[in-house]
Amino acid sequence: MTAARQATEDGAAWIARAEREGASREQALAAFDSFAPVPLEAMTGRWRGGGLPTGHALDGLLEAYGWYGKEFRDPDNVFPLLIRRGGRIVALDPTRMPIGLVARLRPHRLGWTRHGFALGSRLATTTKPGARLRMVERRGVPSAAMIYDRQPIVDHFREAAPGLLLGLMDLRGSPPFFFTLRRE
Repeated sequence: MTAARQATEDGAAWIARAEREGASREQALAAFDSFAPVPLEAMTGRWRGGGLPTGHALDGLLEAYGWYGKEFRDPDNVFPLLIRRGGRIVALDPTRMPIGLVARLRPHRLGWTRHGFALGSRLATTTKPGARLRMVERRGVPSAAMIYDRQPIVDHFREAAPGLLLGLMDLRGSPPFFFTLRRE
């Protein structure tokens, strides 16, 4: 087996195990650092998102509120927050999401807040992009990163395996939050 193939299988296996069992922040950072950088052109398309539990205050948030993933049409037209509503996938305006407040209060851990989010998300539906893609250096390696237009957030991406990315959300004032993206 070639070293590249072994690294790909190791990356996919590590992601599967971490999604199932969780990982420490240090383990997730080490995995992120070991994965390959992603060129901008590799991001185009729709990606299905998933959580990667590391003990972060936002663990479970995206799943609790029906997060579907992200869509990268081109470097200047990115829809960072797709949710499933009924049988449709819709984009939400991330500026309407009080992410800092959510990280502090953790309302997603209370079942009744899902209904409130479902109602509120109807007001946040958008047809306009809410982010851009750029090459950004993170931990010494330039790779594709999604920069929100009006939130203090940058999502950095590394390739764990073909069609499988590990995302690191850098939110000002918060430790890194990890998630996965799988190409549709």
